[in-house]
Amino acid sequence: MTRNDRTTPRTARVLGSLLLVAAAGAFTLGAAPAPPEAPATPLNQVVPAPASVTPGGAPYRLTRATAVRVDGSAEVRRVGAYLAGVLRPSTGYPLPLTEHGAGGIRLHLEKGDFGAEGYRLRSGPTGVTLTASAPAGLFHGVQTLRQLLPAAVERKTVQHQDWRIAGGTVEDRPRYAYRGAMLDVSRHFFTVAQVERYIDELALYKVNELHLHLSDDQGWRIAINSWPRLASYGGASEVGGGKGGFYTQAEYRHLVAYAAARYVEVVPEIDMPGHTNAALASYAKLNCDGVAPPRYTGTEVGFSSLCVSKDVTYTFVNDVIKELAALTPGRYLHIGGDEAHSTSHADYVTFMDRVQPIVAKYGKKIIGWHQLTGAHPAQGALAQYWGLDSTSAAEKEQVAQAARNGTGLILSPADRVYLDMKYTKDTALGLSWAGLVEVRRSYDWDPGAYLAGVPASAVQGVEAPLWSETLKTSADIDYMAFPRLPGAAELGWSPAATHDWDTYKVRLAAQGPRWDALGIGYYHSPQVPWPSG
Repeated sequence: MTRNDRTTPRTARVLGSLLLVAAAGAFTLGAAPAPPEAPATPLNQVVPAPASVTPGGAPYRLTRATAVRVDGSAEVRRVGAYLAGVLRPSTGYPLPLTEHGAGGIRLHLEKGDFGAEGYRLRSGPTGVTLTASAPAGLFHGVQTLRQLLPAAVERKTVQHQDWRIAGGTVEDRPRYAYRGAMLDVSRHFFTVAQVERYIDELALYKVNELHLHLSDDQGWRIAINSWPRLASYGGASEVGGGKGGFYTQAEYRHLVAYAAARYVEVVPEIDMPGHTNAALASYAKLNCDGVAPPRYTGTEVGFSSLCVSKDVTYTFVNDVIKELAALTPGRYLHIGGDEAHSTSHADYVTFMDRVQPIVAKYGKKIIGWHQLTGAHPAQGALAQYWGLDSTSAAEKEQVAQAARNGTGLILSPADRVYLDMKYTKDTALGLSWAGLVEVRRSYDWDPGAYLAGVPASAVQGVEAPLWSETLKTSADIDYMAFPRLPGAAELGWSPAATHDWDTYKVRLAAQGPRWDALGIGYYHSPQVPWPSG
């Protein structure tokens, strides 16, 4: 008999029969062994670190009798179905969804001080209850629950494990509302399935913004009906001369919906006025001289620019933003603005002054790279800082001044959280223009105190960009993102008081077996005490 079987003795005869059956079973060749009993994962050993943990009491054990109890709303039911979908393959348990009964795993919405994304997880011998004020909080709580189970829970075949969740309470909510990751699909194109895979990896660590870099010199990746050659011609190239690709509007809508189901908001970027060779090659009239350049498959930057003085430029921008805004239910639209070296400062300011109202006209909030602070950032705009520790004091002060004047900041310092930077000089993938970025360097900084002169209230969050000049496959993405992505996610989610490399590296190391189970090939940094074997 397994530990999950229950007997209620009625007579000595019945009990004796049961004991005989059990004894016979002990000698049956090929009988499934009882799963090994191992200590439950402590409540404070997850990534990102929770805001508050109170351990105590007996654990809860998942069994074949466990049900997922949900409130009556469709959104809570969807979160419950997601959780059951994660747990069923590895446990082999049916885990039915129900609105009735007691015990098991309960997902519950109630009014409380949880905020838009916070949650409470309570675990004890009779069950686990996840409580939040909004479905996003329940979903984030589910990610914590996943990490409290053995790593084998992520496998797609039945595993013989002791599925226990430690007893106690987790109270959790994010430090920053914006916790992002960027994927560059322009230098190399990534398919819908590849982006979906990355979305699932982001969701595991409570990342809630996916910034898609949809246009650059090497390729245009979104179909625009009013300018069809952008995708059909401008999308047919990439770094190194590959075939490129683009998303149809239906495919883009699918990605947006797939992300939304995991409480990830898509932030589309159309980079301009520079990084626009794919557009310039597609339509000659966007060039000041009326001559279309050839498509570009190299990696140099700063040589292209939309023609700031032509009215057709703003017709083009209006049409693109109008269609993209209609496709994107999220709050933001990113207009790029970096490395516009072929645009004079005066033209850059003129361009941004004309483009920002277009974004507002279609109901979106503006995000731009931090060079936007050298123009006139619109009210409510966010500037994404990608400078280095060594960036000039004057440039940092320009950003800080904008922050003091009300411009919000997303922090993406390239020598900290650019996931495409090499780990060491021997890393085969990636670039090194911002320096070598090992795991500790990527984690060991405080967004709230990173830029001098910036009010803490101006920092809206953290984003980890992944540029794809050297990346072609999902395996490439995984290797460069892991193990640095979870650290960036923790910087965005966890309270500053939890920030400590020595404890973090231990929690990070425990993620290794989980990534193995998920098929994520990661960089085995020597800075992290990975489990042996």
